Amino acid sequence: MLQPNQDEHARSKDPVKYGELVILGYNGSLPGGDHGRKRSRFALFRRAKANGVKPSAVHILSNPHDSKAVNSRGQHSISFTLSRNQTVVVEYCHDNNTDMFQIGRSTESPIDFVVTDTPGGSKESEESSSAPSTISRFACRVVCDRNPPYTARIYAAGFDSSKNIFLGEKATKWKNPDGHMDGLTTNGVLVMHPQGFPEDPTQGLWREISVCGDVYALRETRSGPMRGQLAQGESSALQDGSLVDLCGATLLWRTAEGLLKAPTLRHLDALRLELNAARPQCPVGLSTLAFPSLPRSHSLEERQPWAYLACGHVHGRHDWGQRPERHREREEGSCGGTGGRRECPLCRTVGPYVPLWLGCEPAFYVDAGAPTHAFVPCGHVCSEKTARYWAETPLPHGTHAFRPTCPFCSAPLSGGPGYTRLIFQGPID
Repeated sequence: MLQPNQDEHARSKDPVKYGELVILGYNGSLPGGDHGRKRSRFALFRRAKANGVKPSAVHILSNPHDSKAVNSRGQHSISFTLSRNQTVVVEYCHDNNTDMFQIGRSTESPIDFVVTDTPGGSKESEESSSAPSTISRFACRVVCDRNPPYTARIYAAGFDSSKNIFLGEKATKWKNPDGHMDGLTTNGVLVMHPQGFPEDPTQGLWREISVCGDVYALRETRSGPMRGQLAQGESSALQDGSLVDLCGATLLWRTAEGLLKAPTLRHLDALRLELNAARPQCPVGLSTLAFPSLPRSHSLEERQPWAYLACGHVHGRHDWGQRPERHREREEGSCGGTGGRRECPLCRTVGPYVPLWLGCEPAFYVDAGAPTHAFVPCGHVCSEKTARYWAETPLPHGTHAFRPTCPFCSAPLSGGPGYTRLIFQGPID
């Protein structure tokens, strides 16, 4: 058994956790499973040795290849190409006080967290899955202070395998009043900081983060040539619940402290067992319904609950109330549902009829409440407060649109508030 001083020493050896980045649209893990640097969530721990960098010398060159920083594999640098014969190169030197983590589509070694385009839970996204990715190979970097309060800040663009960031002639870039150069990446890195997350969360404004970490209003379109106005007094420091959009995938930042307050997978499973213990029944077939164990596959089970999302009545799977094909209005994003509209046998309301899936990514919950509500039209189930928060949170879509989506599958929400209260029927006996 450890003596008190040994125990204290052992605890001090535990790595400091800064927080986690979780990709929206994956209900606990990637479809093929989490492997290495490609996973649905990525934990940031204090490194054994600091790897952060900070700006040092600035060079104005007629030929960027003349720079030792660009040619040296051990020297980080950012190159701003102003014209064919003028480039500003900012050298970066080692920073003992920070750790740097890089996120992007590339699988090269500088990337710590490999992120690919998230399917949107709709036919539209299935058809566009073969389209070129809009996520940058070296999309962004998160820099964490190694000392309390362990502040994490986000910056657009990441250093490539040569430890360089290149902003070409066509990239949006400028010189600030204090003389330092800055710029934006092609499709931009957008950030939204909510207030009061998760206890009493309200959405903040979507902003764009520059390569040097300044905060700007959004451009007219995602890759527009003109930067937005500087957001005075706003910071690139991530806070619990901050959303980071990489134009193809949206990440949720949860601080280590925030995760300690969030429900665990074990707690969510206890809520599932409690729900199943009430023995909800199908009002038509009178069979007992039960949610599958967590984490679960996407394959339907015999006792899986289904629901009419227009009214919220929960049933088992049955063929009652199907509309004739000529009257059926096709719905998108039903996550394995019939894809059509059905008439509820209890209240005659017509709407989507889909299987229900428990949301089993704890980071997306804003409370530990009972699973009483389902998102429309996908049928993912969570607490009322969680459903309301995400239904009121518009996420970037395309070049200039925003729309609320289910955090568990990224299906665009529809039908008024975007979620419905579930009505379970208890056992008759």
